[in-house]
Amino acid sequence: MKKSSGSAADKKRVRRSSAPDPTSDAPPRKQVVKKDVFQVFAEKVRDHKELVSRWAVLQETRVEYFRGKDFVSFLKNHPELKDVLESDRNLETEEIANILLAKNLLVRCDRVVKTVRPGKKKLSTWPAHLEIFPEQVFSENDAFFAWTFVKRHPLWQTLLSFFWPVLTLAICLFPVYPHRCKLLILYSCAGILFLILSLLLIRGTIFGALYIILGKRIWFFPNILAEEATLRELFRFWPKKDEEEKPKWTTRLFYAGVAVLFILLLRHHAPDEAARARYQKRVSNIIDDVLEWSPTLALSGMMDKQQNVANATGSADASKNGPEDAAPADGDDAKDFMEQDNNTEEVINDVDDDKHHD
Repeated sequence: MKKSSGSAADKKRVRRSSAPDPTSDAPPRKQVVKKDVFQVFAEKVRDHKELVSRWAVLQETRVEYFRGKDFVSFLKNHPELKDVLESDRNLETEEIANILLAKNLLVRCDRVVKTVRPGKKKLSTWPAHLEIFPEQVFSENDAFFAWTFVKRHPLWQTLLSFFWPVLTLAICLFPVYPHRCKLLILYSCAGILFLILSLLLIRGTIFGALYIILGKRIWFFPNILAEEATLRELFRFWPKKDEEEKPKWTTRLFYAGVAVLFILLLRHHAPDEAARARYQKRVSNIIDDVLEWSPTLALSGMMDKQQNVANATGSADASKNGPEDAAPADGDDAKDFMEQDNNTEEVINDVDDDKHHD
């Protein structure tokens, strides 16, 4: 009896020692929550580069989506991704997709425009606008599936979001930069803008020439103006095949006449050399004023304005008192007034010449 009572007391002591002490200061251990294996599987599949996906608008929200047949072929080529599912690694692709749909990791979508547009032979392969499909069941035939969870941002996006305020502040401080930095920024921005405009002009010219001569619609750099294009698709040089019908020869002849008429109008209204020189001088003066601005010059300009106002007030008071009290103008002041009159006459002459040429 003593042994049994002793063993019962030992058990009570063990239970008391295993229970957490409410008087102790040590924090209780948090229970580790295991992440859902299907959530991990969905993140790995979405981050994989070989799964072809696009961006579209789903109920006023931009989503990343893929096609059902691409998902099936992707898992066939990469069966090692199923090892993340542990005990469910032997499930079929359709069963895995249905579980992802049930867990709201995916949502089945359908194209908004379901009819072929005039001038095209078939529906778009990757529609830009989607809507939710009534039956949330996996299918390979013309079925689209959008991810519903937020994708993890890479490190470069985090750093970029941190540097955006710094870049904004640097743009605001542009007037106080050194002169060489201003020139470097000015020529860099002008070069990039010239490159973009030249690229758009060249691709438009090539498209118009091939459309009129051969009757084909070929856009080089086809995604350069696309809103939902990725960085890789943005710089894709070779265009896609023309899926629309070949234009009629009357349409091509009409656009050829419009192009010739447009070129003749531009040539007729092109400015002459004198007008071009005047415009260039004005623009260069404005740019020089912006580049050469500094706080010292701004303060000196404010002081000059205050001095001019004081001089004008003094001359007005002298004229009221009488001509005998007015002080004679210096030779430098008279010279400044003459230069100002000459500059005013030059501006008036330039305006008259512009009206005459127009």
